[in-house]
Amino acid sequence: MEITKTELTECSEYISRCRTELAKRVVGQKEVVDGIITGLIAGGHVLLEGVPGLAKTLAVKTFAEISGLDFKRIQFTPDLLPADVTGTMIYEQATGNFSIHKGPVFSNLILADEINRAPAKVQSALLEAMAEHQVTIGESTYHLPEPFFVLATQNPIEQDGTYSLPEAELDRFLLKVHATYPTSEEEIAVLKMNGNAEAVPVVRVFSAEALEKCRHCVEAITADDKILAYIISIVNATRVNSKNHGKPQNDFQHYISFGASPRAGIAMLKCAKVMALFAGRSFVLPEDVQTVARQVLRHRIVLNYEASADGITADELIGKIISFMPLP
Repeated sequence: MEITKTELTECSEYISRCRTELAKRVVGQKEVVDGIITGLIAGGHVLLEGVPGLAKTLAVKTFAEISGLDFKRIQFTPDLLPADVTGTMIYEQATGNFSIHKGPVFSNLILADEINRAPAKVQSALLEAMAEHQVTIGESTYHLPEPFFVLATQNPIEQDGTYSLPEAELDRFLLKVHATYPTSEEEIAVLKMNGNAEAVPVVRVFSAEALEKCRHCVEAITADDKILAYIISIVNATRVNSKNHGKPQNDFQHYISFGASPRAGIAMLKCAKVMALFAGRSFVLPEDVQTVARQVLRHRIVLNYEASADGITADELIGKIISFMPLP
């Protein structure tokens, strides 16, 4: 599969227009904006984490407007039921039959707002949809519309009334993106909007057809075997080598309880290819891998109590791994 310069330029322009339109409402938050676009093009789901008021929900709703995709928002609460997400069977007294009532998950773009506020049974109901793009209601299985993209948000500072996502479910998210506080200049721009960012008009600049073109380009982007080996070396560095009888090989491994799964390497390659598309290149560079490494790995590494005691975060650990690995 080959890709032409014209196709690369066209896809890069789609991405540039998306960034421009999002910037009309979402001030700063480059990592959030690029993470959403990356997840959609790479065909994976994104977990947005940050304290309240950092425009996570605004970014998702704005992206839904400029993409033209069918959009539904699900507000996760402790009393939510799986049927509230996936749908259920309804008995019709007039006919004596059951009919299927499809839930909000049957959309292209799903905002799972504050996903960690729902109990495990609701999170599990969403897991099948995320992993297999299908939903089972009663004895029948229904395929979800394509594209299907979940953007989930969670607040990291609250513990009461929340249910932490298990590691297996976290692994289903392609990326975990951190929303950070804006700079002083960015916050001044926010104040000038007077809290009416949603009133700022945006233009639809993306579509399902444009998404297919971008995904075609990503599939055609090449990665040298040395790049693949570089990705695997980073992923392997998060695991304690079983041949070493569980003893850490490097000074950072003693902070890790469980390392990243093979799915992490696949995710890193996909996202690195999207980074190459952002830059208008038909090949992946080591810098592309380094750019996405934290977002791909931070939710796939389980740190131990020693890391917590020493104040070591997953991001710091990933930074050490990147600096430790020789460039290809």
